[in-house]
Amino acid sequence: MSSQKSSLAALTLGAIGVVYGDIGTSPLYAFKEVFGSGHVPITTANVLGVLSLFFWTLTVVVSIKYVALIMRADNAGEGGLMALLALASQSVKDRPQLRKAMLILGVFGVALFFGDGVITPAISVLSAVEGLEIITPAAKPYVVPISLLVLFILFAVQKRGTADIGKFFGPVTVFWFLAIAATGVLQIIENPGVLAAVAPWYALRFAMEHYGIAFITLGAVFLCVTGAEALYADMGHFGKLPIRLAWFALVMPSLMLNYFGQGALVLANPKAASNPFYLMTPDWALIPMVVLATLATVIASQALISGAFSATKQTIQLGFLPRLSILHTSIRETGQIYIPAVNWALLAGVVMAVLMFGSSSALAAAYGISVSLLMVITTILTFFVIRFGWGYPLPLCIAATGCFFMVDIAFFASNALKIAHGGWFPLAMAGVLYMVMTTWKQGRSILNEKLRTDAVDLPSFLDAVFVSPPVRVEGTAVFLTAEPGTVPNALLHNLKHNKVLHAQNLFVTVRNHEVPWIGMNKRIEIESLGHDCWQVKVHYGFKNDLDLPKALQQIKGRGCELESMTTSYFLSRDTVIPTIGSGMAPWREKLFAQMHHNASGAADFLNLPNNSVVELGSKIEI
Repeated sequence: MSSQKSSLAALTLGAIGVVYGDIGTSPLYAFKEVFGSGHVPITTANVLGVLSLFFWTLTVVVSIKYVALIMRADNAGEGGLMALLALASQSVKDRPQLRKAMLILGVFGVALFFGDGVITPAISVLSAVEGLEIITPAAKPYVVPISLLVLFILFAVQKRGTADIGKFFGPVTVFWFLAIAATGVLQIIENPGVLAAVAPWYALRFAMEHYGIAFITLGAVFLCVTGAEALYADMGHFGKLPIRLAWFALVMPSLMLNYFGQGALVLANPKAASNPFYLMTPDWALIPMVVLATLATVIASQALISGAFSATKQTIQLGFLPRLSILHTSIRETGQIYIPAVNWALLAGVVMAVLMFGSSSALAAAYGISVSLLMVITTILTFFVIRFGWGYPLPLCIAATGCFFMVDIAFFASNALKIAHGGWFPLAMAGVLYMVMTTWKQGRSILNEKLRTDAVDLPSFLDAVFVSPPVRVEGTAVFLTAEPGTVPNALLHNLKHNKVLHAQNLFVTVRNHEVPWIGMNKRIEIESLGHDCWQVKVHYGFKNDLDLPKALQQIKGRGCELESMTTSYFLSRDTVIPTIGSGMAPWREKLFAQMHHNASGAADFLNLPNNSVVELGSKIEI
């Protein structure tokens, strides 16, 4: 019993560090953006109305939508947009047109996630370092260089993995939440009347009396829930109970005490609206708070970067991105990975964002648009899961998701006003990535269709070969083939040039499925083709780590004995040649050909031993 309690405590502590880093740093800039712009007059009614909006936004979007509803839509215990997309597409698998539209929607959501992944580290670290301006105005010219230095160090250490520094995430973030709660309480004691804002009619009255300003203000209020999707995305790492416990016991109370404290300060001193978070911190604690805020924002950024690596790996295995070099940074934790291409692409985007916008207030105009649209997509996918996957009655499904959809649309509409003022930046990045992902998916489909059209039937080919069999050499040959039952190009080239066949031949097709995990007991399917040849299918979920040699060890004792020292892996290295005609637009064919050329080798992706791989090339026109 005690071990269960300690395990729950450890998971809850870990969840606080990883899951709530992003939403936990929102007080640095969210409340400031409402009143700092000067659009909303600072009156008691307005401050209480805005605080009420903050309270009920966190309650409706996070506590009810994510914690109560969406976290129930797990895919074999896993969360996140890719898991939800896979679950939704399975729910409508008998409706191909609907499934296709849903996949397009989900893939665009993934692209939005990466766009958000550029803005979050930039705005978080900038807003933390801007505390130096409160200590001394002379620090203002150094805010951007210091922010860039912090971000560069953060991305540079990614290749070392998070195993060593991860254990500090939880305690530091807990201290952060306690600190922001304490500074909020000090201000609330001076003006406890702000606590009345928990009543929803303050928000309603503010919205009705100032509906134009209130609509614009929603875009800034929404900043308090950016990062909420991490509750669902990291569910598989920590479990539902620790995430829920952390939210209700520490995170939400701390956030609300800080926001209400900022409101109390602004009522007492309207000039403090320029940066209420730091101005309500006692002078003696200002430097420690800047240091703590910087640590908290680095932790928040780290969690998002790690999430980007995981999302990329899943997207690759679902067939929407080319193979990339994936390095494991922990011996014990298979989920801890590092993808160099993604890491440096994110850093380039973050540096561009910091240099282009220059301050957290300017970045706030770009922030929120992609997250709000992502939340709309999440709500839509959830509807299809509970309607077609769970089979709930239509009126109940509309009621359950309709309210959240209206809230999400309201926030998105308000954030859409920011598009001309910086919101275009994450949307442009998401659009480029979406184009790349769909080009790769469509290109792979065209390429596979071309290979199927030109393919030779494997059983018939083997029968013809063994009429007058070639020389058999010792060992096992593993031929990778995209389609089971077809002759791999590598086999044709091997017979043509080497004129030999191994004693044992495995024709292996690797299948990636729209489920997070496939257990080892379902990993292998094997079928004998005669003449010591076998057709093998290897199945993986999109969160499984691909290790083909390890998977093939399961065929021992099933008629085929595999020895690692005498096994060779034959791969076809296809060169794609774009041609004018059917298929994609010429520029997309050229893009696909370039992506195909630059994709990391299948040998590394499948964890094949380097000294046992033979690659044979061929050219394919599409």
